[in-house]
Amino acid sequence: MAPDHLSATFSALADPTRRAILARLTAGEASVMELAEPFDMSLPAVSKHLRVLEEAGLISRGRDAQRRPCRLEATHLREATEWMERYRRFWGGSLDRLDEYLGELKKNEAKRKPRGKRVKSHAGRK
Repeated sequence: MAPDHLSATFSALADPTRRAILARLTAGEASVMELAEPFDMSLPAVSKHLRVLEEAGLISRGRDAQRRPCRLEATHLREATEWMERYRRFWGGSLDRLDEYLGELKKNEAKRKPRGKRVKSHAGRK
């Protein structure tokens, strides 16, 4: 059975720290130390997040002497985006149809609403 890349991608994206790491990697590759800098967590904790991202295919780690730079791998993000786009189009079309229907209801209600006569109030007269 082929791995379910979509589930792995969404699972990895469910964590805000991992999303922040991916956002940082859009600017270019970075070391684990550079990626850990903005977070108040240990290097092993950051490494665990990186492992999840790597297993989901969202990042890759190279080897540059003693440094292991991480880089963004966008293939699985593109697959997730394409999957979500189908539903965005569905909901967009559904909401457009709902908007048209509500517009028709308002028009029909305005046609049915009688324009009442003004009634003079006799209150306060002697």
